[in-house]
Order: sequence, then structure tokens, then C-alpha cells
Amino acid sequence: MFKRTSVHLYFLLLFSRPAEAYYTLPQPFYQNGSLAIPEGRDIIPVINELLALPFALKIATKDHHPPGHISFASSHPGKHPFVSYTTIVNPANPNEKYETRLWPDHCIIGTPGNELLPELDLSKVDKVVVKGCDPRVEMYSAFRSPLRDPPLKEAISELADLLRENNITRVFVVGLAGDYCVKYTAIDSEEEGWKTDVVEEGIRCVNADDWENIKAELRAKGAGVVSLESVKQGFTAKAVH
Repeated sequence: MFKRTSVHLYFLLLFSRPAEAYYTLPQPFYQNGSLAIPEGRDIIPVINELLALPFALKIATKDHHPPGHISFASSHPGKHPFVSYTTIVNPANPNEKYETRLWPDHCIIGTPGNELLPELDLSKVDKVVVKGCDPRVEMYSAFRSPLRDPPLKEAISELADLLRENNITRVFVVGLAGDYCVKYTAIDSEEEGWKTDVVEEGIRCVNADDWENIKAELRAKGAGVVSLESVKQGFTAKAVH
């Protein structure tokens, strides 16, 4: 049963990116978009069902990239989207680095691709959190970039502060893509101390065949994978009692 009290407040996180739940999915991630994910638009009814539930807080997140972002293959001569990778180095510590996949240009500030889909019931969204604003680093997680030594303050969103300010204790995540933004957001949410679940019907992956492995990885990190029906039944049980 999901208790909506001052002690147990549940938060719905919507994602988008090439892959983030809710995300309220920026248009490039849907059919015919620059970064289209197979069946990406099929999750919109699921997200709208979740938005209709009495979560204490409903947040959408979206990539908010400047032109020339490091995740764009076009920013790397000779590289190609989806198949090429680049190395990202912590500007404050050249010994900390990671490899990241390159994507088509997407979610560029000031373009239609940066907008959330009109089919989403945005009237029920309390806040839109942007991420990926620093052109130097990739940021799949809605919380922060992978850089930790030291953390790059320009690549830490307001999301954790919002959850703490609203006394949130549990997070549900949906959106695009399950194998990127959703995955890393759920893992970071658990690491930050929130019980976190991914709503399975509310995600689609860049690589659908990887989803079973992703679920195992999420569970190993403490995050759950739940059904839409179980979430709805939790609120129904609370209403009955």
C-alpha cells in the first residue's frame, strides 16, 4: 500500500533523453524524431495514467543542450551517431574520465526538439527540471553527471534539492530511454537515499534486447521494477482504507 503521509511522500519522475520516466519526453525521442526510440510514443498513455494519480510531487525532466554539446556526434569530426564513442574528462581532474556513446543532435535549447510532447498532460506536472546544460559532459541521470572526483557543480540539477524540500521518501521513474536516462536516474536516486522503482510499462529502450539485463542491474543497485497496475492498486488500497 502506498501511504501518502508526511512520512511517506511519493514522487513521479518523468524522463527523456536518448534515452529519462516520465520524462516527459522531448520530441526527438519519439517516432520521426532525430533520436527516435522504437515505440517511444506508446508510453504516453501510461505516463498520463500515472500523472492522474495523487503523487505528492510530479516532476518532468528533459535534456536542455546547448549547440555543440559533447554528446552530439556532429561535435566530433569523423564520428557517427549511435556507433561512435568519445572520452569525457573531468575538467577539474584529468585522471577521472569515462566513455560515452554519441548521438544525433537533439533537445537543443530554443528548438522545437527541446519541447515536451503536447500529448502529455503537462497540467499535472509540478515542475520541469532541465539537465545536460553543460556542453562539456554527458548527463544521463536527472540528478548529476557521472563525475564524482570532484563533482562538477555545473552538471548537478536541482532535482535532489526539490525532493528533500518536499520530504519525498519514494520515487517512481518512467520515460526514455530505459537503458540510459531512466536507468542512471533510478540508480542515482537509490544512492541518494530514496526508495526507487521504475514503472516497466512506462519505459522504452534504445536497445530493447538489453532490458532484462538492465532490470537485473537496477535490482542489484537496490532499485525496483514494478508494474503500472501495482502502482494504481497501491493508491486504490489507500483510498479504500
